[in-house]
Amino acid sequence: MTNKDLQQNEYDQFRLFLEQQCGIVLGENKQYLVKSRLAPLMSRFNVGSLSELVTKTLAVHERQLRAAVVDAMTTNETLWFRDQYPFELLKTKLFPEFKALNRPLKIWSAASSSGQEPYSIAMSVAEFQASNPGVLKMGAQIIGTDISNTMLDMCKNAEYDALALARGLSAERRKKFFKDSGNGMAQVVDSLKKQVSFRHLNLLDSYALMGKFDIIFCRNVLIYFSPEVKAKIIAQFSQALNPKGYLFLGASESMSGLSTDFDMVRCNPGIIYQKK
Repeated sequence: MTNKDLQQNEYDQFRLFLEQQCGIVLGENKQYLVKSRLAPLMSRFNVGSLSELVTKTLAVHERQLRAAVVDAMTTNETLWFRDQYPFELLKTKLFPEFKALNRPLKIWSAASSSGQEPYSIAMSVAEFQASNPGVLKMGAQIIGTDISNTMLDMCKNAEYDALALARGLSAERRKKFFKDSGNGMAQVVDSLKKQVSFRHLNLLDSYALMGKFDIIFCRNVLIYFSPEVKAKIIAQFSQALNPKGYLFLGASESMSGLSTDFDMVRCNPGIIYQKK
């Protein structure tokens, strides 16, 4: 089998397919990325070249292959407590603002990948409650969504290998929030796991069935979308947030020119957006 490079017209067709399916905009010279992500699928689907794989993907009836390709192209690296400051802001600023709620605090991790972000949020809730007895009495309901069913299966299983556990997780948190499951693997403890639920969602689709949230995390995701798609997604986040709710974007992402529904709140460090 060969994974020789795609012809330019094949790459252009694939770029269009990916943007239509999930909003991701590939640059003009990202053939290497397509090659590295899709090459493992060649043997799985018994095709002889990357060109053949892409041609079959573009065929409407190849649903299983299409799903696997989108899965491969949208799977991103992640780590525990990524960038640190959002999780500190939860505990020092946002949770205290919601401490008098007489219902569960509702938090959405809108691109949950393999689960590190929503479980990091759940750990932050647990740590805040432990140091502030009697607050957030109803706890939190955390929902993680992703377009990748493979990632969602990992989220629900909540089991991680030594390499994943080493990325951003302190020894203290590992001891407190994980149980060893053998072969160097560890699983999130049940008390934390039951606070987090997961479901499949394409951010290009409607969020109407998601309900309303107090806090939404959508970090390091918008960078892959066109300005038009970014604006649409942010408008839908605005609809999904309760008044005065908060939206976290990635450190390199900005809402400038995309929406007037939010006030930018400068923190030290970091920026968050509050619905007007």
